[in-house]
Amino acid sequence: MAPERTMRCRRVYKGKGEGEVLLSKDAICFYLCDPETGVVIEEGHALHGKSVAGKILVVKSGKGSSVVMMDGLYQLKMRGNLPAAIIVDEVEPVLVSSCVVAEVPVVDRLEENPYTVLKDGDRVVVDADAETVLIEAR
Repeated sequence: MAPERTMRCRRVYKGKGEGEVLLSKDAICFYLCDPETGVVIEEGHALHGKSVAGKILVVKSGKGSSVVMMDGLYQLKMRGNLPAAIIVDEVEPVLVSSCVVAEVPVVDRLEENPYTVLKDGDRVVVDADAETVLIEAR
């Protein structure tokens, strides 16, 4: 894929993920996603009714206890419905530790505000190891 642009970021957890952007300024609890479809079922959440499966998820942070966050990610992983990678605005330990166990790449500190640069449906590659986010030309 030929990138339109490349942004630097900080690796929070290793790995590489490619897919379409799913953008939300809300914090997310993966326990409130349907494991069979990856669809966010939390009433009032900006992503309610949308699937995180295979997406590059851009969120404010995680929310919820370590038990519900880990169980939610575990259930998504067992059914092949994990996000491809996560770009997070505010890193917090429950989200990070859960993503480490579930092996979901996580980055933060993009050199530009992801909420102004990225849009739902953009194709990107998050390479946490190289600390880059590649945005595909539209």
